[in-house]
Amino acid sequence: MNPQLPNREQAIEFLRETNCPPQIINHCIAVANYALEIARKLQEKDINLDLQLIEAGALLHDIGRSKTHSVDHAIAGVEVAKNLGLSPSIVNIIKRHVGAGITPDEAQQLGWSKDNYIPQTLEEKIVCYADKRVDNDKGAVPIQTEIKRLQKAGFEQAAERVRLLHIEITNLLGETHD
Repeated sequence: MNPQLPNREQAIEFLRETNCPPQIINHCIAVANYALEIARKLQEKDINLDLQLIEAGALLHDIGRSKTHSVDHAIAGVEVAKNLGLSPSIVNIIKRHVGAGITPDEAQQLGWSKDNYIPQTLEEKIVCYADKRVDNDKGAVPIQTEIKRLQKAGFEQAAERVRLLHIEITNLLGETHD
């Protein structure tokens, strides 16, 4: 087994071994399925992507929820992933998936170390986007659902980042965005 970039079964086993609740595991599987659906459509448009990284990163993006269910699950997940010997690319997906990214100012307000928590690579963006679209494990919901949820909670900047990420992904897919 290569813990650096685990396959689907290995990633799910990591979630189980770290005591992620079953509903989180189901959510991660749904996010991975949706992220791969997006990635395959992008590959059909000749966009080069690492499907194995997308699948593993999507499956493991919420591994920190084995420790906490707050926004800090991203930071907890980074530590879990590093302890498991996972690839830095997976660590970055885990670190950068919350709220379509966290700015340095927001990170400071959360008490996080100064770092880049905004998705950078297309693989990171796809996993982040899929996570925003998948409600629990029910599959894709309209992006407006997540945007309105963030706005209602007072997270205007995060809502705007989600909106912009939606535009970026749908433009790449050649789809219209609402």
